[in-house]
Amino acid sequence: MLIATVTDLMPATTSSPPAEDADNALARLASKGDMMAFEALYRRHVGRVHGVITRLVGGAGARAEDLAQEAFVRAWQALPSYRFESAFGTWLYRLAVNTALMELRSRRSQPFTDSGEDVFDDIGTPDSAGHATALSRDLEQAVATLPSRARAVLVLHDVEGWKHEEIATELDMAVGTSKAQLHRARRLLRTRLGEHA
Repeated sequence: MLIATVTDLMPATTSSPPAEDADNALARLASKGDMMAFEALYRRHVGRVHGVITRLVGGAGARAEDLAQEAFVRAWQALPSYRFESAFGTWLYRLAVNTALMELRSRRSQPFTDSGEDVFDDIGTPDSAGHATALSRDLEQAVATLPSRARAVLVLHDVEGWKHEEIATELDMAVGTSKAQLHRARRLLRTRLGEHA
């Protein structure tokens, strides 16, 4: 009779490197002009890059897509100077956030024309399967309607895990202002989600 334990069934070594090691290996190849390596990096990270940009710019679908592409173009251009001091993913997401923040800064100088309230129109309506709209969709839509600075602080702090000092530096505001914007964003979200529950 053969009795196997869990450790007997596990391979002695794993054949696939951790994600960070794989990213760094691909980034080294891409920094030397390897388009296939960069395409692999793109496929590995496009979802999160697009997600953070979408949340930061308020759900502007086509514009978020353009900004995600712009972030990857910037990454391709900056790869030769990437020093591998941090994980590639960290470097890329910081670059994506900066791309979105530049968009938000440029919007400040433009007149605001859309209140964004129309995103609430379909909350609670049945989807194609006859189910109510998911809470995550409601939350994403509510986040999209927040004022841009409050939304940026909320996304950077609560979603991306940045510290208030980092947010203050990136958004050119005082640490106290960052904390106040986070409080404001959370309060507005509670109100908006409560109104449309």
